[in-house]
Amino acid sequence: MKTSDFWYDLPEELIAQTPLEKRDSSRLLVLDRNSGAVGHKHFYDIIDYLQPGDCLVMNDSRVLPARLLGHRPSGGAVEVLLLRDLGGKKWECLCKPGRKMQVGNQVIFGNGELTAEVTEVKDDGNRVVEFRYEGIFLEVLERLGKMPLPPYIKAELQDQERYQTVYSREVGSAAAPTAGLHFTNELLKKIREKGIKTAFVTLHVGLGTFRPVKAEEISEHHMHSELCMIGEETAKILNETKAAGGRIICVGTTSCRTLESLVNDDGSFEAKSKWTEIFIYPGYQFKAMQGLITNFHLPESTLVMLVSAFAGRENVLSAYAEAVKERYRFFSFGDAMFIG
Repeated sequence: MKTSDFWYDLPEELIAQTPLEKRDSSRLLVLDRNSGAVGHKHFYDIIDYLQPGDCLVMNDSRVLPARLLGHRPSGGAVEVLLLRDLGGKKWECLCKPGRKMQVGNQVIFGNGELTAEVTEVKDDGNRVVEFRYEGIFLEVLERLGKMPLPPYIKAELQDQERYQTVYSREVGSAAAPTAGLHFTNELLKKIREKGIKTAFVTLHVGLGTFRPVKAEEISEHHMHSELCMIGEETAKILNETKAAGGRIICVGTTSCRTLESLVNDDGSFEAKSKWTEIFIYPGYQFKAMQGLITNFHLPESTLVMLVSAFAGRENVLSAYAEAVKERYRFFSFGDAMFIG
């Protein structure tokens, strides 16, 4: 299959720039993956599509305020984006402007409570940066860092927590698992009261999420590597759900990729973790997931390919065309889909 097979036309004004005031008041497009039929609801109606005995699987990763704005000792502005913790106060980073950030160059953030020095320039252009600070790095980041919003969001985010899910707890993502942004604590309480289980996995989302597919043939695309984890409690809940005939419904493509990466050959689960480069596109046989809650994704993205693998390319592109016609809001702060 070709990357161009996953193109659709999206008017720029449908790209949501800010979150809605109420998380669960976004719209919900319901897609039957067998018939291709679509329905139009609101996200708080999601409970009507979940049955007692089902299990909702959510990614509890929390976004790092990983965008740091600083200046060189000579005064030039520098932006540093944290990508991966290498230990020993060193991080792999993206730096702008890169040409000003060679080995030995330094950056000062805030009033100088955080400084950094480039120790290595990697082959892909990323930098290894060593930080100097007093106290706890995460607390320094909370004060000085900004949310690394996707490049298609131009508006400034007024409340940083709106780019976090209400259940986020494991810090480490460079981008939010955005399907979960629609849930409120009240909605989750109602879902649990109906007899639907909830379970948590962790996949720390990398910036490669936004990397376009440049290969003409999708099979030639190489996925970025992301760390994903399943704990003992989640493995137990998933095994019980399957044994009782309940559906496993993933909240977001990251939860899906975690389960499909870690499921055993016999369909069972156990506590484990790994770096995954799983690339799911049409032809893939799902071993873990029976339903998916997801946002609307970029044309020709690996995420549209994953959704198409689950629901069929023609069904998905037809549903997206319907969403455009009905003026749904797209991408991170946009509306949602339920595919069952």
